[in-house]
Amino acid sequence: MLEFMRGTLRQEAEEILSLSERLDERFETAACWLLECKGRVVTTGIGKAGDIAKKFSSTLSSTGTPSLYLHPGDAVHGDLGMVTPGDIVVIFSSSGETEEILRLFPPLRQIGARSILMTCRPECTAAQHSDLVLDVSVDREACPHNLAPTTSTTVMLALADALALAVMQERKFTKDDYALYHPSGALGRRLLMRVSDAMRKAEDLALVSSDMLFLDVLQKITKAGAGAACVVDDEGGLLGLISDGDVRRHLVAAGQNGEDALTARAEDLMTRDPHTVPADMPAVEVLEIFESLPQKIGELPVLQDGDVVGIVMLKDLVRLGLT
Repeated sequence: MLEFMRGTLRQEAEEILSLSERLDERFETAACWLLECKGRVVTTGIGKAGDIAKKFSSTLSSTGTPSLYLHPGDAVHGDLGMVTPGDIVVIFSSSGETEEILRLFPPLRQIGARSILMTCRPECTAAQHSDLVLDVSVDREACPHNLAPTTSTTVMLALADALALAVMQERKFTKDDYALYHPSGALGRRLLMRVSDAMRKAEDLALVSSDMLFLDVLQKITKAGAGAACVVDDEGGLLGLISDGDVRRHLVAAGQNGEDALTARAEDLMTRDPHTVPADMPAVEVLEIFESLPQKIGELPVLQDGDVVGIVMLKDLVRLGLT
């Protein structure tokens, strides 16, 4: 069974490579049409080819080319109203003889939408009615009976990906553009999220004055649940940061020197001139700062126009999936 699976993969890979050698101006024309489309790219197909059409539409939409999938059966029962003269209809049909597919051409011609056919039989009936035909024929299916659509659909899918990515490349579609269409995905979060989106603020931010007593500082940190406190002046400017490490070091030093730890004030234990980050910095870049600092810390004050507006915590960035 393993050898059979290896043979299937080799056969399908060889057919994809074979198609890559057959690409000519017709395939480039198809890519140009998709790039210059003034409306939307409408994809359609039945069965396995329909599944490829759905995938192609999804890939186009997520890479900057507006697209939708239209089921051929629904199309001829009213959904052709979705198609406009500025659209391009990409039809996936291995045989090019499916009745539901053939019934699309007369109304598409009247609407004025151009059609591209992706088929394994370039001499088929559908090819005679299409504005552009892309030959994705294969020697045989990987199916041992040469019946189940396998190699043919793999080649269709590969070509669809190649077309979509060629258009994406020519459109100069960037990572930031991609993230805009995937705001809930990991990549979207990494590229779109700013420090201001991830920082703790308001009641979750512990702000203390320089003369606040040690015990009151601890209460502020505990109430905010932020793990650190920002020491600020009367205008909100940053004077220092009191982290968990600062608290522990103060307690150890006070114990060793026989001092009363509770009589200390914020300015006595804060770290002066701490590292800070601006509110508009990409959150993912803050991770690099955390990793590059010689002294490992878990919090960084966030500044905007010189004032403290929040605190960003390493554990929050990890929880948000930015690592």
